[in-house]
Amino acid sequence: MTWAEHGQPVRWWERGGNRGEAYEAALEARVAAGEYLHGEADFVEALGVRAVLDAGCGTGRVARELARRGLDVVGVDIDPEMLAVARRKAPDLDWRLGDLATIQLGRTFDAVLLAGNTMIFLAPGTEGAVLANLARHLRPGGLLIAGFQLFPGSLTVARYDALAAAAGLQLVERWATWDRQPWSSAAAYALQVHRRPA
Repeated sequence: MTWAEHGQPVRWWERGGNRGEAYEAALEARVAAGEYLHGEADFVEALGVRAVLDAGCGTGRVARELARRGLDVVGVDIDPEMLAVARRKAPDLDWRLGDLATIQLGRTFDAVLLAGNTMIFLAPGTEGAVLANLARHLRPGGLLIAGFQLFPGSLTVARYDALAAAAGLQLVERWATWDRQPWSSAAAYALQVHRRPA
């Protein structure tokens, strides 16, 4: 599978960030320096869910940690270099290569996680299709959890809420950080949980 087969540019590659082994090496350096990188896993685990789709899983940092804690996790990413690292680091987990706007996994989950700024790395114009497709992968009452940075010209909270509502999702809570710092309009980060109605 090549990038051209997806039919449009993807922001991740356009930004020229580290990929694959280089990306994982940077994460490992942060851990070695004493940084705690499991805030997302802490947040998800505290919700009491059991089956999680890690959408835009990258090299699998969050998915691996959730699996280590006993959750049933599937990881999906569009970047084969990132998934190659995920498969090397955790060969027993279920890793899928695919586009979040179109992938069909044939099952539903208690929660879908969009961590690591996934929403602002999507191909421009596909955000609504991604949320609609991921909502279809939630069981009734399931939760869609998304965190992303806020900056001028990027996805806004109001736009995200409108797209989530169009996908049939209802806002449950919003925070400024993964450790539940209160949200305000001045926050530089938005973490929101939406629910698929039961």
